[in-house]
Amino acid sequence: MFKEAISRYLREHGYDNIRLKTVLFDMDGVLFNSMPYHADAWYTVMERHGLHLSREEAYMHEGRTGAATINIVYQRQYGKDATPEIIESIYAEKSEEFNRHPEPERMPGAWEVLQKIKAEGLTPVLVTGSGQHSLLDRLAHNFPGMFQRERMVTAFDVKYGKPNPEPYLMGLEKAGVKANEAIVVENAPIGVQAGAAAGIFTIAVNTGPLDGQVLLDAGANLLFPSMQAFCDNWEAVRDALASEE
Repeated sequence: MFKEAISRYLREHGYDNIRLKTVLFDMDGVLFNSMPYHADAWYTVMERHGLHLSREEAYMHEGRTGAATINIVYQRQYGKDATPEIIESIYAEKSEEFNRHPEPERMPGAWEVLQKIKAEGLTPVLVTGSGQHSLLDRLAHNFPGMFQRERMVTAFDVKYGKPNPEPYLMGLEKAGVKANEAIVVENAPIGVQAGAAAGIFTIAVNTGPLDGQVLLDAGANLLFPSMQAFCDNWEAVRDALASEE
């Protein structure tokens, strides 16, 4: 199954092989089990401002910058852009609401697969649409020695957030690798779209309430039902990637 997906990717992109050097990881819903808290915080704060974003819809916007999410909902309701002041105010409230929740736990399987990747001499790189300082600060605590700050891509680095390929193209640039020297690990449709648009082999882990088909339709090359399943299958995926060389 893995080999077929890899062969299809190579054909579509005109590559002879994937020479894996870097694994680009999304953060929320991939490294941290934080999405239920984000969805709840978005719903609560939007309602407070007379804006409507259900918890379910929050998962569809996962991976966008906060500013983009706010503006989409604001435009839908009022037919015009939100001002920078409104965006800043709502996002500050959303961050405050998010931080009222208990500290999100590591996603089961995330630490273990990172250890495997690091032990094989590959470079893990963070590519997140989040500007949530609390989570970024927890990275070093929860995943010690895994991510270097100068190789991270966050909401503070990009002009165009996911689903635009810019965050993942920037991730490649920071890692000093080409598209066929990396893979993306994502859990959100928008993030999958961004990885695919950047021309990178994209693995989806369905850690939320969405139907897995949504992730495949967004362009995922492979789909796993959880980070633990991805971790358990890491060696098979790595071997399949290597065998296509």
